[in-house]
Amino acid sequence: MTAPEGRGIAGYEQHVGTFRILHVSTGNVCRSPITERLTRHALGQRLGDGLGRGLIVESAGTWGHEGAPMETNAELVLADFGADHSGFVGRELLDEHVIRADLVLTATRDHRAQVISMGHSAGLRTFTLKEFTRLVRAIDPATLPDPRDGVVERARALVRAAAALRGWLLAPSAEADEVNDPYGAPITVFRSIGDEIQEALDPVVTALTGVPTRG
Repeated sequence: MTAPEGRGIAGYEQHVGTFRILHVSTGNVCRSPITERLTRHALGQRLGDGLGRGLIVESAGTWGHEGAPMETNAELVLADFGADHSGFVGRELLDEHVIRADLVLTATRDHRAQVISMGHSAGLRTFTLKEFTRLVRAIDPATLPDPRDGVVERARALVRAAAALRGWLLAPSAEADEVNDPYGAPITVFRSIGDEIQEALDPVVTALTGVPTRG
């Protein structure tokens, strides 16, 4: 099975038939690589070979370690979930990444603020991961386009609906929208963060694809 496409950035070119998800953290060696690869893994499981071709998943860091591999403990976390860590290369967040993204999901509110401060009308399509999860849970799937008519259009509608809810559905606390940095921590902390990310991603991938988790 071929995983959904990602990582190609050889010049900016917007495609009507694609939807690009950008995960952002600090160094792009822990949280955002885990989130990127878990997202790809989940999309592959839900959509199968070929059906997710319009969904592109990638990541970058606000202080990205350009060219660096992901942390070994991050690789171990991905292995726990059966996700592929091979071929990963860290990137520093650039303007072109934000310009191309249809949805930016960040680890923290500070990352979200940094992305939005770059401009490019990013405000309506940039959320923390947990913020987006909270908003997605409040959206009636019946109001979204049928995924059989195209996952890309459904994804675009989901982002619009989430943006419309943002001012009405607030977090119970500031910390509720944060995924803490496990950099330098033992594997137990990485696994806890991995579980946290997976729990936040599951309803997002379900909403994007219209396909629930397989039991």
